[in-house]
Amino acid sequence: MPLIEYRDALNQAFDEEMTRDENVVLMGEEVAEYNGAYKVTKGLWKKWGSKRVVDTPISEAGFIGMGVGASMLGIRPVMELMFWSFAAVAWDQIINNAAQVRYMSGGLINCPIVIRGPANGGTNVGATHSHNHESFLANIPGLKVVCPATAYDAKGLMKTAIRDNDPVMFMENTLLYGEKWEVPEEEYLIPLGKADIKREGTDITLIAHGRAALTACTAADILAAEHNISAEVIDLRSIRPLDEDAILESVSKTHRAIYIEEAKPFCGVGAQISSMIMEKIFDELDAPVLRITSIDAPAIYSPELEKRQLPRPLDVVEKVLSIC
Repeated sequence: MPLIEYRDALNQAFDEEMTRDENVVLMGEEVAEYNGAYKVTKGLWKKWGSKRVVDTPISEAGFIGMGVGASMLGIRPVMELMFWSFAAVAWDQIINNAAQVRYMSGGLINCPIVIRGPANGGTNVGATHSHNHESFLANIPGLKVVCPATAYDAKGLMKTAIRDNDPVMFMENTLLYGEKWEVPEEEYLIPLGKADIKREGTDITLIAHGRAALTACTAADILAAEHNISAEVIDLRSIRPLDEDAILESVSKTHRAIYIEEAKPFCGVGAQISSMIMEKIFDELDAPVLRITSIDAPAIYSPELEKRQLPRPLDVVEKVLSIC
């Protein structure tokens, strides 16, 4: 299989889905003639033209609202946010309209929209550009939330998200766009709500999503090489729907669990997972379920300090050693 950059895997997903379905369109700031702020949509405007790849004004409330309305009429828009932090000005469109219309219409109206873009810290762009909104969005019934960690997962999940009849919030990570993974040349789909075991183990389960899943894998390598501890790594891939069975099966085997995420700790995904584990398989646990998160403060602008704010492999190793 060829090695493909994360951004190119997404580009392939868009191109394949635009070929398959004439209702798939791309919209966002600079996605067309400029090829996208992160070059994720490179070349697609030249191939598909201005009716399928549309540059929008710098008005997230406006163009997200337009995409939501278009999706209700049968279009399948893929909307790029230059930063997910900017979605804050479009909460009404996302939360009150996209998430609720199927329920409010008694199932008569679908909203097959994908809203995507980077949701992460670690790029030294300040607190207003560095939010991880997955916990907040997953709290809203009607929204699906996807956080792929690899190019392979990004492509397969994006193709599935575009075909889904519900609004899918697709959370990417700027630091991963240039990273390469093996991606098959033949078409494939990854179902939403199906976690992936990135590494099998017997002593402890490390659960994560997004780039934190890669942090967990690196920590697992260190634990095996230096401490003779076998860590199983579960990458959720999608937060809502959630693969509860994969989590419970793994923790029932290892009897210990740590959740790693780059979002803030308060009301986080890890808190939800911890509660679920302790409610459903408490008697299987040999230690408390622990969490590793970003430091609970606005994103630090200083490059060196921001690196310390996010979870690092050695932070995971230290936490594992505290309960193993």
